[in-house]
Amino acid sequence: MNELDKTMYFGAKPDIFEKAKALRKDMTNAEKILWNSIKNKQALNTRFRRQHPINIFIADFYCHSARLVIELDGEIHKNQLEYDEGRTAEMERFDIQVIRFKNEELENDIENVLKRIEETIMHRLKSPPWGI
Repeated sequence: MNELDKTMYFGAKPDIFEKAKALRKDMTNAEKILWNSIKNKQALNTRFRRQHPINIFIADFYCHSARLVIELDGEIHKNQLEYDEGRTAEMERFDIQVIRFKNEELENDIENVLKRIEETIMHRLKSPPWGI
């Protein structure tokens, strides 16, 4: 693994990579919709990875150049707010920003979701807190 790969995964262990691989094969409908809109550098020419290992977590989508995680929240997230807050705090320790969208937001207003993603990318690339 080269140095970029090491920093991009923030110490993720092999079992997390295996779980991520399995999740990529079983994406939710909302994940498929977003992936079709951001893959192949469609969002401001930035690369996103889906089901990306970060330390002990797996991010729904991750853009390393902007250190941005996009999480899509389905019904289960209504019952795990505290866990999600802790997870976000852990990622923020790596200077990663997490933005969350409810599945309904994505399915009903993809244009607004994509606009918010692009605005966040522009802000992150303009003023990266992690330095370059």
